[in-house]
Amino acid sequence: MNGCLPVHAMPADTAATDSTPSFAELGISPNLVPALKRAGIDAPFPIQVATLPDAIAGRDILGRGQTGSGKTLAFGLALLTRLDGRRAMPKRPLGLVLVPTRELAMQVSDALSPLAHSLNLNVRLIAGGMPYAKQIRSLERGVTVVVATPGRLVDLVNRGDLDLSDVSITVLDEADQMADMGFVPIVREILDMTKPKGQRLLFSATLDGDVDSLVRTYLRNPATHSLDPVHSQVATMDHHVLLVHPADKDVVTAQIAARDGRTIFFMRTQAGVDRLAGQLAAQGVAVGALHGGKTQAVRTRTLDAFRKGETPALVATDVAARGIHVDGISLVVHVDSPTDPKDYLHRAGRTARAGESGTVVTLASPKQQRMVSSLTKRAGVDPSVARVRPGDQTLSDVTGAREPSGVPWVAPVSPSRDRSAGRGNPSNFRPRRSSGPRRHQSR
Repeated sequence: MNGCLPVHAMPADTAATDSTPSFAELGISPNLVPALKRAGIDAPFPIQVATLPDAIAGRDILGRGQTGSGKTLAFGLALLTRLDGRRAMPKRPLGLVLVPTRELAMQVSDALSPLAHSLNLNVRLIAGGMPYAKQIRSLERGVTVVVATPGRLVDLVNRGDLDLSDVSITVLDEADQMADMGFVPIVREILDMTKPKGQRLLFSATLDGDVDSLVRTYLRNPATHSLDPVHSQVATMDHHVLLVHPADKDVVTAQIAARDGRTIFFMRTQAGVDRLAGQLAAQGVAVGALHGGKTQAVRTRTLDAFRKGETPALVATDVAARGIHVDGISLVVHVDSPTDPKDYLHRAGRTARAGESGTVVTLASPKQQRMVSSLTKRAGVDPSVARVRPGDQTLSDVTGAREPSGVPWVAPVSPSRDRSAGRGNPSNFRPRRSSGPRRHQSR
């Protein structure tokens, strides 16, 4: 770990056992237990068992775990328990959860808000791409916990609409991603605004480089825990490299996209995302397109449709790997292979979450085989390799590929769709009545 503090490893198995302590036994506030049951959460995951007692006792926490390990509740339950019974002054929150992207901020806020409500606490989302006015009005009324992205948070501080000096508990979630995105200087600035002896809980998939620097500067004798090895070969995740002739790649991709199940396809560029999504829609695949060029409203609708299963296929740039946390994704496809092992693992981490099984497929030409082999080796995975052509049994066995309907799919019109939403339509078709019934799937 390049000199980082030692980390106590835990089994990668996320399933609860008969000997797993209950949430009540871990020391969370009593009113949180029925709130968790109402959400269908009965037993803690290993990272929650490991970190909650230390965090509730007020210790700093250094946690390493891939997405899907249960770390949102690991830090969220401790945060809410320690703030139970306290009241925030206007513009002066008591707790802060800092995350790298708007999408992740929204999902963390959604997860913590009902739990906070059970304690008569409140949570406010502070992120860019959203109206200032609502955020400012909430802060003026007093907010217990702020879930925020770094840029908008500092912006509100500089405007005089937010004061972090009462923040006694700070969570850094996905710290390695914040480092990769260049946020470390602003994260330092934010931490320096909070209580000097406040509690810090840092969670990250890797703990080297800039993350190690944050740990050594801001965490005091942290309790350290790890759910996964540094290179994540998750037991429930299968890795495959499918060698495809360039002339067959679009057809193979469309057959994979027509499969049953929730699938993410990764491309390097925004133009590539729009092109592929349009091609898939034209062949009858219900598909969404997600990248940084979309408005926040479009990105939110696209993620919502994907989460509900209305569009079981999603084509995205790496912005999705750093922000999407959706359960039930059974297949990740690198249509454009990443060049960095961290990007490979971030993308792959969208599947096999919380003990579920999942498959990761990299499409490569025979000429790219050596490059992809080097990439997967550096990522710590050992994929199977096979040559495939459209309609091959191997392709079907690995991905569930099948022939798309060929009837063009058109995104249904949303009543709240704004003028800019047309850019969110993954096909090049004008939005109109859907050609078929919309699919619904519970979260």
